[in-house]
Amino acid sequence: MGNRVTRGNFEWVYTDQPHTQRRKEILAKYPAIKSLMGPDPHLKWIVSCMVLTQFCACYLVKDLSWRWVFFWAYAFGGCVNHSLTLAIHDISHNVAFGNKFSRRNRWFAVFANLPIGVPYSASFKKYHVDHHRYLGGDKLDVDIPTDFECWFFCTPMRKLLWLFLQPVFYAFRPLFVNPLAITQMEIYNALTQLAVNIMIYRLWGLKPIVYLIAGTVLCTGIHPFSGHFIAEHYLFLKGYETYSYYGPLNWMTFNVGYHMEHHDFPSISGFKLPMVRKIAPEYYDNLPQHHSWVQVLWDFVFKDTMGPASRTKRIYKKDLKAF
Repeated sequence: MGNRVTRGNFEWVYTDQPHTQRRKEILAKYPAIKSLMGPDPHLKWIVSCMVLTQFCACYLVKDLSWRWVFFWAYAFGGCVNHSLTLAIHDISHNVAFGNKFSRRNRWFAVFANLPIGVPYSASFKKYHVDHHRYLGGDKLDVDIPTDFECWFFCTPMRKLLWLFLQPVFYAFRPLFVNPLAITQMEIYNALTQLAVNIMIYRLWGLKPIVYLIAGTVLCTGIHPFSGHFIAEHYLFLKGYETYSYYGPLNWMTFNVGYHMEHHDFPSISGFKLPMVRKIAPEYYDNLPQHHSWVQVLWDFVFKDTMGPASRTKRIYKKDLKAF
């Protein structure tokens, strides 16, 4: 039997994830890349400005009609919130204050979480570690859709609905795929978020709360930014399970498009990932890449060969006993 086989519509592989070996090769050839690792001094200031901007927006939308609340939630607030989710993604790798100050990073992620309206930063950190450690791991990587998702969301209209419901699946899929014990930080995250939501409600009423949460839901569902959810690891080309995107939307998404580089070097902040490609271009320039997140969404919905099951899966030693 070869290293790849199709089973249950997923592509099952019997090799380790490619990033481990490539990281070793690149570091051996370009040890200067190690200097890019560590805290990014710009991140905390940019995130703080974004959070402050959203709180100002909460004041500005309090007297708008409901249709304008939803308009600005999608056109502006949701873009900021989606960007903040990607800042939290960066912070989960301790790049705000460095590995020596992990607790500062956790609390700063809670701060960045406030405009999103629902607590998730602590839970994201908990599961995102496994996404890197066990990329594509069956029953370990909660980024992989469930069998039900793959079975039901198989037509263009259903796949469009699946994209719209992305926030719901990301929130609840871990509870079915790989439930982990609730941590103390998750409780702090929830209590802090609840306290701030209550404060906003008492100051300015319900509309700012709806503005924040609606923006989060709408702009992590059907939105150009959301193309990165599909672009990162869905199999647009057989044999390649991670893809990068080098287009202009990276300017507003903390360079999450540099996803091959990110999985090779997760301890390097998004701001510095372009330097990885610049230092070691022969490892990235010839790999398949996406040129438009909007095109990614279009192809995912309307190509018969694409769907939630268009992912690579593997079994890690940690979960061999389950089979």
